[in-house]
Amino acid sequence: MNADGVRDRAQSLPREPGVYQFQKEGTTLYVGKAVDLRSRVRSYADPRSARIRRMVDRADGIEIAVTDTETQALLLEANLIKRHQPRYNVRLKDDKSYPMVQLTDHEAPRIEITRDPNESATVFGPYTNKGQVETVLKALRETYGVRGCSDHKYSGRDRPCLDYEMGLCTAPCTREIGLESYGEDVTAVERFLEGETGILADPLRREMEAAAQDQNFERAANLRDRLETVEAFHGEGGEAVQSVGDERAVDVLGVAIEGGDATVARLRAENGKLVDRDRHTLEAPDAEPGDDTHAPETEGVPAVLAAFIVQYYAERDLPDALLLPERHEDEEVAAWLETEGVSVRVPGAGREAKLVDLALKNARRNVGGRDECGMLADALEIDSARRIEGFDVSHAHGKSAVGSDVTFVDGSAEKADYRRKKLTDENDDYANMKALLEWRALRAVEGRDERPDPDLLLIDGGEGQLEAARDALEEVGWDVPAVALAKAEERVITPRREFSWPNDAPHLHLLQRVRDEAHRFAVQYHQTVRDEVKTVLDDVPGIGPETRKRLLGRFGSVENVREASLEDLQSVAGVGEKTAQTVKERL
Repeated sequence: MNADGVRDRAQSLPREPGVYQFQKEGTTLYVGKAVDLRSRVRSYADPRSARIRRMVDRADGIEIAVTDTETQALLLEANLIKRHQPRYNVRLKDDKSYPMVQLTDHEAPRIEITRDPNESATVFGPYTNKGQVETVLKALRETYGVRGCSDHKYSGRDRPCLDYEMGLCTAPCTREIGLESYGEDVTAVERFLEGETGILADPLRREMEAAAQDQNFERAANLRDRLETVEAFHGEGGEAVQSVGDERAVDVLGVAIEGGDATVARLRAENGKLVDRDRHTLEAPDAEPGDDTHAPETEGVPAVLAAFIVQYYAERDLPDALLLPERHEDEEVAAWLETEGVSVRVPGAGREAKLVDLALKNARRNVGGRDECGMLADALEIDSARRIEGFDVSHAHGKSAVGSDVTFVDGSAEKADYRRKKLTDENDDYANMKALLEWRALRAVEGRDERPDPDLLLIDGGEGQLEAARDALEEVGWDVPAVALAKAEERVITPRREFSWPNDAPHLHLLQRVRDEAHRFAVQYHQTVRDEVKTVLDDVPGIGPETRKRLLGRFGSVENVREASLEDLQSVAGVGEKTAQTVKERL
C-alpha cells in the first residue's frame, strides 16, 4: 500500500479503541493496538522506521476489530500475535511449559504430572524440576495410595492391578478402600501440595528410622534421599526476598539482547520468598537478507519489555508489582497495568535493584541459546553449538540399510529439518556412516539442501564411526566440526581427544538427546523399509502381511526365520503347528 492508500483506509475507520492488522493476500503481516484507530492507522502513511515502511509497502489491506476498552485492545493484540505469528511483530515464543501436578475431579481422583491440565482438575505448580516432582509424586502414592491409572484402566475391573500389589495404590476401583476413606487420603495429598510438608515428611522419617533400626541400610539411605527431596520441595527457588509493603506477588524481569535473539528472565517472589524463575525467548520480526534493523537490539529493551508484558500476562494473573530494568515506554501497556493495580518500578538501588540484577544475570545466561548449547560449545572449543545435526545408521545384517539425520536447534528437536536416506545394503557400519555423511555433505556443498549448515555434527558411535564420517567430510570439502558419542561409557570423542563428562552435565545431556533421537529415527525408518520389502515369506500359504511382520520382527531376517525351530516359530502370534511346518518346508 502506498501513503494515499493508507490515508484513504484510515479515513473510513472509527475513532475508537481497537486492533488493526496489516495483511497481504489474507496473511497477517503486523498487528497493532490503538486508542484511536483512525489516528493510529493514518500514522502509517509516514512510517517511523525502515522495517515498518517495508511492511506497509507489502500490505494490500488493513483489517480492524473495534473493542469497548483500551485494555480489551491490548489483550486482543496479544492473542492475535500469538495466533498469527506475524513476521513484523516482536513475538514471544510459546514459553516452555513446566510440569504441574493435577488431581482430577473423578469420584476417585487420579494424581498425575501434566503440562496440559484439565480445566476441572485441582492443579498445583508449575514446577521447574521434573525429576523432583516425580520423586515426590511416587512418595505421595506410596504413602497415601492415590491412583495414577488411566480412566480406561480404572473402569470395569474385577481385581486390583499391579500398582495395588506394589503399594502404590489402595485400589478404589474394586473398593479395596471405601471412597470416603480414599477421599481423606486425597485431602492429605492436597494439604502437602499446598505447602504442609510434614504430612509427607513425617511418615517418611518414621519409615527411614525403622529401616535403620532393622539394619536395612540401603532402604534407609533411599528414604533419606527421598525425605531430603520432599523437605526441599516447597523451598525451591533460592534465597528469601523481602517484599515491600503489602505486595504478595512480585515479578522481576531482566532482558538480554544479542543480535536477533532476546531473552526475558522472570523471577517470582511470593510473600517475601523467591519461589520461581524462568526464561523466555522473543523472536524478532523476520529480516530481509542483509538487514538487521528489525532485530531486538534495534527495537531496544523497552520494546521487548512491552511485547513480553502484554503477551505473557494476557493469559496469566498479574502480580502486585513489576520490577523492571528500565521503562517499557508503552502508554497503552502503562494504562492497562495502572487499571489492574500493578505497581511498576525501576529500582535504582537497594534490595529491589539486586533482584533486577539477578534477573539480568539469568537472562544473559540464556541469550543466543547460551545455556547447555553454550556449555557444549565451550567444552568442545567451537564457536557455537546452537544447531546440531545427529546421524545414525540402521540395518539387519546389511539388509534394508538406512541412515537418519536429525536436527536440534537451541537444544530442542527441529522435526521439520529431519531427513532420512536409504543406503546401499552393506554389513559395514563404518562404510554406511561414510556414505550417509557423504550424502549430507554433497547436498550442502552443492546447495541442494535448504537447511542452514549446522554448528556441529554428532555421530552415533565410537572412534571408527567418527573417522568414517570425517573421511567423507574431507573428501567432499564440507568444513563442519564433528564428534561422536559412544553408548557404552557415554564418552564424547573428538578428533583430538576424548571426554568423560559427569553424568549430570547439561551439555552431555544435550548430546545424549540428539544421539538417542537419531537412533530412534533410524530404527523407525529401517523397520518401515524392512517391512516394505517383499520376501519369500509372502509366498508361504497361511502367512499374511501381519504374520510376516511379526516373524521378521521376532527373528530379524528371513535367514533367521529359516533357522528357527518349530517351537520358536510357534511362539509367534498367528503361527500354529501346521503353519510352522509349512514355513520350514518352504524355506
